[in-house]
Amino acid sequence: MANLINADPTAGLKLVSSSSSDIQIQSNGVTVCTINADGLSMNTGTLAGNGPAFAATMSAAVTLTAATWIKLTFNTEAFDTNSNFDTGTYRFTPTVEGYYQINGSLAAAGATTGYFLVAIYKNGSAFKYGSNFSSGTAGPNSTINALIYMNGTSDYLELYANHASGTTSGSGNLGSNFDGHLARAA
Repeated sequence: MANLINADPTAGLKLVSSSSSDIQIQSNGVTVCTINADGLSMNTGTLAGNGPAFAATMSAAVTLTAATWIKLTFNTEAFDTNSNFDTGTYRFTPTVEGYYQINGSLAAAGATTGYFLVAIYKNGSAFKYGSNFSSGTAGPNSTINALIYMNGTSDYLELYANHASGTTSGSGNLGSNFDGHLARAA
């Protein structure tokens, strides 16, 4: 038997001691989580801090065709804690339902004219647009940050870019980033 901490609505806080090294936290007699030498485990749901997280970059620049949305080829992972990012399809498909903080950025390789922006695509369609930089500055950068609900089974995310007159993107850690993590389980 584990050591118990139980919040009981009629009797108040109950503590039950045992010789076990496990501690169970309960609400009205129902175990919510267990703490032991392996760490904290939730009986239902996922603790956000232990959920899926990834960070990826592009190993090579991408040519952006004028006024066309192009899927960005994030083929290098910095990390992928739950193997939910696919470097072949450039998709993040989390297997835990919840709300994900997703971030993306792309730099142009040189001076550009016209709009330059990135977008998060969810399940193959434009979902959120990022910042729009324009007017010939050297190496503009477009970024996006969004909190997105994912169903944990079939939902997936990709990052796309578009430029008014066409350009070449940056690559690597300084020129391209796509990352995210579970902010809150559903």
